[in-house]
Amino acid sequence: MAVIDNSRLAIVGAGAVGTALAYASLIRESAREVVLYDIDEARVNAEILDLAHGTPFTGSSAVSGGADLDVVEGANVVVITAGAKQHPGQSRLDLAGVNVEILRDLMPRLVERAPNAVFMLVTNPCDVLAVAAQRFSELEPARVFSSGTVLDSSRLRWRLAERLGVSAASVHAMIVGEHGDSEFPLWSQSRIGPIPIREWIDEEGASLTVEEFDEIADEVKNAAYTVIAGKGATNYAIGLSGARIVEAILHDEGAILPVSSVLDDYRGVSGVALSVPSIVDARGVSRVIDAPFSAEEERQLHQSAEAIRASLEALGL
Repeated sequence: MAVIDNSRLAIVGAGAVGTALAYASLIRESAREVVLYDIDEARVNAEILDLAHGTPFTGSSAVSGGADLDVVEGANVVVITAGAKQHPGQSRLDLAGVNVEILRDLMPRLVERAPNAVFMLVTNPCDVLAVAAQRFSELEPARVFSSGTVLDSSRLRWRLAERLGVSAASVHAMIVGEHGDSEFPLWSQSRIGPIPIREWIDEEGASLTVEEFDEIADEVKNAAYTVIAGKGATNYAIGLSGARIVEAILHDEGAILPVSSVLDDYRGVSGVALSVPSIVDARGVSRVIDAPFSAEEERQLHQSAEAIRASLEALGL
């Protein structure tokens, strides 16, 4: 994939996730220039130097940045990873209050410096923060969204590929709804190659059981908690999935990804951000796709919407 001339990616936050995203973006050559910002000057300068030392091996991408917010000026895409870190036993929604206040101050200043950028939230709880960031920025919802369940969907595809003995590239499945405890697989639209997943037969002539579907969905939903319990944070996979979304924007791909944007009468859901199949291109989320849902999946989508709405109301948003 060729690097787009003059493409500038700004990453806000030089913690575990922000630096993983910067690293992944340099290796994948997601942008011509990767800019890293953090209020901790010593930390961000050290991270930039460490990344820069590896750029002779990464092609034509360059890295820069610092502790002055002006470094994001002129960015085409701004990814926000800054915020309080999720700790073991803490839900994503527990983080909401602190991180909303960070965005209340940050978003207007970012828009001032990068008025034409597409803004992506990675900080959790990303659905709540997508709503907050869109309101604080006063930009259209297409230009302010979160990474949503792109990573969760990658976890699902990986787990299904492992279980079924096929390439993950041949697994077409998505997690939708909240990036959190009420997320769910869109099983009705899931396929292995051209075959609906419920009709897939393995080499022994067996198909996935209802219990296996439920077990896999539960594994995916709790995957982040498992990683956090063992190492304190998730960073590599979210860095890679974030880089993938950035590429869809900077390369004007029209890629269909389950990012989370503020919905307007999507299957009766409005005013909250949830992950649904969406077309991502240079405009951001250019269109949400009215994908078929089963009656049970539609019920789960509304359950996710209510979880986000309750959190927004509790925060006065």
